[in-house]
Amino acid sequence: MSAPIDATALGVFIALFALVTVLGFIAARWHNADLSHINEWGLAGRRFGTLITWFLIGGDLYTAYTFIAVPAAVYGGGAAGFFAVPYTIVAYPFFFLIAPRLWNVCKRHSFVTAADFVEGRYGDRNLALAVAITGILATLPYIALQLIGMQVVISSLGIGGSGLAGDLPLFVAFVVLATYTYTSGLRAPAMIALVKDVMIYVTVVVAVVAVPMKLGGFAHVFAAADAAFAARPPGAPPASVILQPGAYWAYGTLAIGSAMALFLYPHAVTGILAASRGDAVRRNAVLLPAYSLALGLLALFGYMAIAAGLNIAKPNLAVPALIHALFPSWFAGFAFAAIAVGALVPAAIMSIAAANLWTRNIYKPFINPRATPQQEGQQAKLTSLVVKFGALAFVLAFSSQYAINLQLLGGVWMLQTLPAVVLGLFTRALHRTALLCGWFAGMATGTAMFLATGFKPTFALHAGGIAVAAYIAVEALAVNLLLAALLTPVFDRAGIARGTDATTAGDYEDEASAGLPIPTIA
Repeated sequence: MSAPIDATALGVFIALFALVTVLGFIAARWHNADLSHINEWGLAGRRFGTLITWFLIGGDLYTAYTFIAVPAAVYGGGAAGFFAVPYTIVAYPFFFLIAPRLWNVCKRHSFVTAADFVEGRYGDRNLALAVAITGILATLPYIALQLIGMQVVISSLGIGGSGLAGDLPLFVAFVVLATYTYTSGLRAPAMIALVKDVMIYVTVVVAVVAVPMKLGGFAHVFAAADAAFAARPPGAPPASVILQPGAYWAYGTLAIGSAMALFLYPHAVTGILAASRGDAVRRNAVLLPAYSLALGLLALFGYMAIAAGLNIAKPNLAVPALIHALFPSWFAGFAFAAIAVGALVPAAIMSIAAANLWTRNIYKPFINPRATPQQEGQQAKLTSLVVKFGALAFVLAFSSQYAINLQLLGGVWMLQTLPAVVLGLFTRALHRTALLCGWFAGMATGTAMFLATGFKPTFALHAGGIAVAAYIAVEALAVNLLLAALLTPVFDRAGIARGTDATTAGDYEDEASAGLPIPTIA
C-alpha cells in the first residue's frame, strides 16, 4: 500500500529526475564521437580519466538496491547484514591486482568484454561463449533489482498502487532510461553518475549526523537495536548486534566470495575498460574504498529505523520510512531522487554490458561473422533495449522475490568465470577444455546447492559429524578449480590442442612503458 502523496517531496523528486534526464541526452555530445561503433557507444572510446572512472565504477557497483537492501538486511538480521561492508573492502586489493592487467591487454587488442579476452587468451570461442552467457544471465536479474529499488521509492512517494496506474511511473522512468542509453551509450550513465554520487553522499552524511541526534545518540541506537533483537519470539530468524561465533565461517566466505565475484560482473568490467589508461584504473583501486565508508554509514540506517520505533511492514521500506519520519518533505524528495537515480545509472551500465557480450561473443561469432562495426553498434543498441524492457516485464509480471533469488544465484554463477578470466591474466597453466569442464561443473554444483537450500546463499557441508556452512559460490568454485586442475594433464596427454594465445607477456604491462597516446576525459 502506498503512502499518502507528499506534494513537496514529489515535486523535488520530479525536478531532479528531469535534470538527470536532460543530462542523459546531453551526454551524446560529450566528447563527440561516432556512436554507431560499439567501442564508442559501449565503452565511450576508452577515454575516461581517474575522476570519471571513479564516479562510473562507484555508480555501477553501489546501486539503488544496495542502498535499500543493505539497511534492510541490518534491520532484519543485525550484524550479519554488514557483510557487504567488508566484502567491498576486500574487493579493492583484488581489483588492484587484476584490473590494470585486464585493461592493458584489452586496450592493446581492442577487446570490449571479458569474454573477448578469454577467446584471445585461450583461442577458444566456446569458452568465451560460456563466460558471455554467464555474464548475461547474472546481469538480467541485477537490472530487475534496480527496478525493485525504484518501486520502493515510488511507492514511498505515494504514487504507486495496483494495476496499470501503479506501474505507469516505473514504465515511464524506464522508457526515459532506454531512450537516452540508446542515444548516448556509456556516456549517459557516466555523466549522470556524477550527479547521483553527490546526491547519495549528501543524503548519507546529513542522515548519519542528524538522525542519531534526533534519536538520542548512537549509544541509544545500538541499545534499542540490541533490545529489539533480544525480544524476538522463539522461532524467529536469529539476529544480534554482534555476529555470533556460529556464523563466522558463513559470514567470512560470503564476504570473500562476493569480493572475488564483484569485478567479474560485466558492468564492472565495462567500467574498467572505459578508463583512459591503466594508471586511472590503479588510482581507482585506492580511491574507491570511500564508497565503502558511505556504505558502512548507510547500513546503520537499519539500526536507526529500529531505534525510531517505526512500524515497517517490510524491511525494504526501512530507509524510506526513516527518511519520511525524521526529515522535512523537501529533503525526503531529494533523498528519494538520489535512490531513484541510483537505479538508473547501474541499470544503464548493466544493459550496455549485456549488450556488448551478446554482440561481441554471440551475435558476431555465431550469427553474423561478417558484421561491420556499424552493424555491431546497432545490434548492441537494440539488445540494450530488449534487456531493459525484459527486466521491466519480469518485475511487473512476477514477485520481486524471484529477482532477488536469481540475483543471489547470479553471484554463484559469476564466480565460476574466475579461473578463465582472472587466472588467465597470469597463466595458461590450465587447459582450455579443462576450464570449460570446470565451469560447467561449478555452475551445476552451485545451482544444485542453491536450489537444495531453498534459495539461500550458504550450504552446510558435513564431515566427521561437524556441519560447516559456507558461501555456495566458494564451494562451487572449489569443485570448478579441482576438476580443471585434474583434467588439464588428461587433455594434454590426449593431444587435445590448447589453442593459440593471441596475447604476449608485454600486453599485460602498464601502457606507459609503451608510450601509447590516449585522449582523456577528466
